[in-house]
Amino acid sequence: MVLFLIALFNFNPVFSQKQPGYHVLIGTYTNGKSKGIQVYSFDSKTGKMAFEKEVPISNPSYLCLSPDNKKVYAVSEDNGKDGTVSAFTFDATTGELKLLNTKPSGGIAPCYVATDKSGKYVFVANYMSGTIAAYRILADGSLSGSAQILTNSGSSSNKARQEHAHSHSTVISPDNKYLFTADLGTDKEMSYKLDTSNHLTPLSKATIPFYKAVAGSGPRHLVFSNSGKFAYLIQELTATIITFSYANGKLSPIQTSYLIAPGVSGEAGAADIHLSYDGKFLYGTNRGTYNDIAAFSVNQTTGMLAYVSRISSFGKTPRNFAISPEGNFLLVANQNSDDAYVLPRNKKTGKLSPFIQKLDIGAPVCIKLVKIP
Repeated sequence: MVLFLIALFNFNPVFSQKQPGYHVLIGTYTNGKSKGIQVYSFDSKTGKMAFEKEVPISNPSYLCLSPDNKKVYAVSEDNGKDGTVSAFTFDATTGELKLLNTKPSGGIAPCYVATDKSGKYVFVANYMSGTIAAYRILADGSLSGSAQILTNSGSSSNKARQEHAHSHSTVISPDNKYLFTADLGTDKEMSYKLDTSNHLTPLSKATIPFYKAVAGSGPRHLVFSNSGKFAYLIQELTATIITFSYANGKLSPIQTSYLIAPGVSGEAGAADIHLSYDGKFLYGTNRGTYNDIAAFSVNQTTGMLAYVSRISSFGKTPRNFAISPEGNFLLVANQNSDDAYVLPRNKKTGKLSPFIQKLDIGAPVCIKLVKIP
């Protein structure tokens, strides 16, 4: 009888259901279908996603998590107006988000937010004002009362897009000693020293204050290799990726790769860039007239890239994407077609396959995966 009850318990559908492996947090623009941050479940074995909840907040165009995954920070972007940055508590078990506080973003149209690796500071890039803001994180995860604001200045050759500074990202170096911010308007990857013990002014000018890209390139996002010896900068206006060797705050260019296939013409609009979790492959999205995702293999010794494949994003304007930690899927958000897709990924070759699921989401622009405990 005891064995029978154990067997019945094990085969009861109620008990045999497995929790999905992740919550997916999706930042959106809220001038259409969406009303805020969308929360989905994601099964890392099947690639299937399911809607869980929506957290109302205006235009949460970029999100980040604290290092312990217990807090979420979101910028609210309203093009042409001063923006805000909000702090939330996050329950990784239930997916619940609760607002802690909201502060000014330190400029106009915030488009990126990140924490340092110790979880002591939040850094915001404000696109239209060319400013970055550093907020200290308080003990409860909320943001401090005042921020350090730094302003970039200058312009470059593309008069329509580079009329003044446009800060586009805030990325922390692997050793947590530098903040790098790509400036699309000035064609510079700016660098600042980071001192997390300085509560008032954690950022100061670095010995090498910037890397100057080719005029008209439009630096956008930067990622570091797992080893910390290399970095990759995607450039929006030319749809190119610069490979750097990296040491002690210095970026040294060693290669330029192209998202656009040779002989193909159109309007470029490179957007997001990520490495697979094993560091063996790198991916970049291109918007404009292309709307695709390019894959490159990464030489683990030299850091250099080699083209692997290219696939459609199956929608319009692939603004952002995320790769599942197990490496089996890539999730891409298409801003202007109000949809997101789950694409299978070959971990050995790096190639992506046509989607297995389409999700109707209003103007999705940021995707973050959080493992369920």
